[in-house]
Amino acid sequence: METDERRRTRIPELEALIAKHQDLYYNGKPELSDAEFDELWDELARLAPESPVLAGLGKDSSDGFPKARHVLPMGSQAKAADPDEFLAWCAKAGLPEYVVEHKLDGASLELQYERGRLARAVTRGDGSVGDDITQNARRMKGVPAALPEPWSGAVRGEVVMSRAAHRESFSDKANCRNAANGLMKRKDGLGVELLDVICYDAAPRGLYDAEPGSLFSVGARPPFDDEIAKLAWLGASGFSTVPAQVFAEPFEVVDYRARVMDGRDALPYDIDGLVVKARSVDIDDMRRARPDRQIAFKFPLEEASTTLVAVEWSESGATYTPVGIVEPVRLAGTTVRRASLANTNTMRGMGLRIGSRVVVVKRGEIIPKIEGLVESPPGSEEIAVPSTCSCGAALVDEGTRLYCPNAECPKKALHRLEKWLSTLDVMEFGVTILRRLFDSGRVRQVADLYGLSIRELSGYERMGEASAAKIVQNLLARAEPTLAEFVAGFDIEGIGLLSVEKAAAAGFDTLEKLRAATREQLAAIDGFGEIMAATLADGLVALGPQMDLALAGGALRVKPPAQSGGPLSGLSFCFTGELSTMKRSRAQAIAKSLGASVKSAVSKDLSYLVTNDPGSGSEKSKKAKALGVEVIDEAAFVAMISGAAPEA
Repeated sequence: METDERRRTRIPELEALIAKHQDLYYNGKPELSDAEFDELWDELARLAPESPVLAGLGKDSSDGFPKARHVLPMGSQAKAADPDEFLAWCAKAGLPEYVVEHKLDGASLELQYERGRLARAVTRGDGSVGDDITQNARRMKGVPAALPEPWSGAVRGEVVMSRAAHRESFSDKANCRNAANGLMKRKDGLGVELLDVICYDAAPRGLYDAEPGSLFSVGARPPFDDEIAKLAWLGASGFSTVPAQVFAEPFEVVDYRARVMDGRDALPYDIDGLVVKARSVDIDDMRRARPDRQIAFKFPLEEASTTLVAVEWSESGATYTPVGIVEPVRLAGTTVRRASLANTNTMRGMGLRIGSRVVVVKRGEIIPKIEGLVESPPGSEEIAVPSTCSCGAALVDEGTRLYCPNAECPKKALHRLEKWLSTLDVMEFGVTILRRLFDSGRVRQVADLYGLSIRELSGYERMGEASAAKIVQNLLARAEPTLAEFVAGFDIEGIGLLSVEKAAAAGFDTLEKLRAATREQLAAIDGFGEIMAATLADGLVALGPQMDLALAGGALRVKPPAQSGGPLSGLSFCFTGELSTMKRSRAQAIAKSLGASVKSAVSKDLSYLVTNDPGSGSEKSKKAKALGVEVIDEAAFVAMISGAAPEA
């Protein structure tokens, strides 16, 4: 949680960083990736949504060009990094259809016309005022000096360099965008004829000066009434325009994105995503600093195309999850053969079939995921979805989840035991011995684990006394879990460590308080809502007898709530890669118990990145080095927590 003091120091820091990197970006010297810049932007939007920095995008260099004011608003766009974020935006926007355009990776430019003649060409600048580079723009391809009609207004486009021009004349530049940004504002204008301006928006002068709520000001009615007509008018007027498609369903856009990603290497220009917008022109929406009715649907940083050859169904307790088996493909330095399919809604929404060509993505260190359909060739086959559980019950397919509804399903009981051992990070207690104990009927619930003896365990096949002693010792070593570990270990569907930690932070920091909480009280917890509150409340009731039995023997007790502060208070940790002495979840729990915060991503305010392989070249390691975040190994972390709390 952000303290007032932290907000006071972080907000100006973020504003300065954003201003710096905007200036570098628009002057052809970017130091951050788009994703890293977006992270800074989103953090500032969360901490200070009214910050003036969020009202504009970038400032031009002081290189002697005269200044000019924009006719068209030059705000920013909301962004979706993956289909889940895009589909969430679609549900909120509720558009009847979707206009989809290529998102060109260049620099924005406004072409201003007076009675059909090019009067000015203005860079993005601060969103309201930019540099007048008309002398250079006149020599760029795609910039008509005169229009077929005496029209006054502004046309917005992107200044880009073709891959061919970059390859032949500017291969010393890192990419087409950097080359184009530097070239477009050369005072001597050398080379600007190699640049193209590709357009996607237009508005007559005065259109955006009308009062909010009115459609147009007097004399400002545009020669089009929707986005497709706008592109047609631009084309007929002599401008080069972005490719555009119209789709009726969100998943059609997801599949189109996959096809574009698969074929974008053959495009003449670099693109880094799609722009998805409403078909109708909404003037009031366009006045906003970040319009609601359009979004940039970004491409993932790492993707590859391959063929779906089979679908396996991973069983986790009573839940069945589809996993795509794909033809081996190299992705982010590894060979990918399996990729997540999330659920049956995703699988069906994309129209996947066995034999389909698909796009597989891998962001950072997250497991590969099938994110779009390129095509399903003739002969591709329908994917079979299981309908019956091994216990005999008919499976329930809710779209987001395929599961067995039988409360007595043995898979649920076994999975709960596996979840308990995993959540508490009980070492040496492998799946094989657990299954033997379960199948024999000796261990059927958590309480049974704490009645096991060394003598009893050593009697099992291939289980010596030394191994049995380690199992019992490790069970007892983790016999005082935190409240979050205790509740999450009982495998309530959809309730993990983070959920219980949020409840504890809200004041429900003992098992008794958590059980006594009403659904309304739980729903009021930040990040909960009614569905999660009901799930937790019902789970605590259903598993209450098992929880009581587990605590009744005395060998197991819930750790009392931590006092405020702690020896690691004020520090933050991010863990990446495998640890050797404990699981990441255990390391995170220890750090939190000592007052530290745990983050899932690297940011400038992170104290330490913990990894046993700092030279791996992972995104987190590279970003930590770029931001000056200290990187430590597991041994250093263990020494730190041992010094802070020897009993840990």
